[in-house]
Amino acid sequence: MRSFDVKGICIGRKKPVLMGILNISPESFYSGSFIPSSQIQVAAEQMIQKGAEILDIGARSTAPGSVPISVSEEKKRIKESLTVLDGNNYCMSIDTMHPEVLNTALQYGVSMLNDISGLLNQEMASLVADSGIPVILMASRKEPGDATNFDETIQGIQQVLSRADQYGIENIILDPGIGRWIPERATEADWELCRRFSELKQFGYPLLAAVSRKTFIGDITQQIPKGRLAGTLAVTAKLIEEGAAVIRAHDVPETMDVIKTISHLQEFS
Repeated sequence: MRSFDVKGICIGRKKPVLMGILNISPESFYSGSFIPSSQIQVAAEQMIQKGAEILDIGARSTAPGSVPISVSEEKKRIKESLTVLDGNNYCMSIDTMHPEVLNTALQYGVSMLNDISGLLNQEMASLVADSGIPVILMASRKEPGDATNFDETIQGIQQVLSRADQYGIENIILDPGIGRWIPERATEADWELCRRFSELKQFGYPLLAAVSRKTFIGDITQQIPKGRLAGTLAVTAKLIEEGAAVIRAHDVPETMDVIKTISHLQEFS
């Protein structure tokens, strides 16, 4: 398994790295996670204190049916929040598909990119290559998360890695794209990905587990996003056992407890 360092954090080590979600999009599918820019400094400090090593900042909801916003509005939100956080030594990731937004974020020392489009935008790929930052790439063929089954997820990952290779991008975390990104995707596709998560280690890159409060958990538990914490933690524990290297989560203290517990069990296995 490949590994690399980002701002002193080793990605791909045995113990998973916790990525806290700093959601500055009021359109988010999980309204309880929204953080206005006036509160982002406190929220960031709390996440770091509770065990998050990376902060993933997103200003645009990508959930199906969410209210769209312009790229200029996304840039404005990101700039406002990063201005507040400027001067801190946090390891920050920017969650965006738009090179204009990444370019703005790089001016504030953002250390990583989280691109759900998997470098479908050539300008984004070029910017990542020029900046040298590590990148989370989601399995995407022609649009974000457009796989409807496991085989198509494999195809999406292969295409993503081919795009990255064209630009010499090597420091990659693979996101298999768990979640209902397109209407054609059924709940069972997400469960199959979770059951077969360890098979994705065949690519040799660190894997991201991003399941926090997602729809497929709600479909089983019959819970709205607010009530999906227990289901989220159960799936997270399974994916850690299957080899997840980075865990992206809304609920940092609870997820950190899961990481500590599973890691301790694995020490004696």
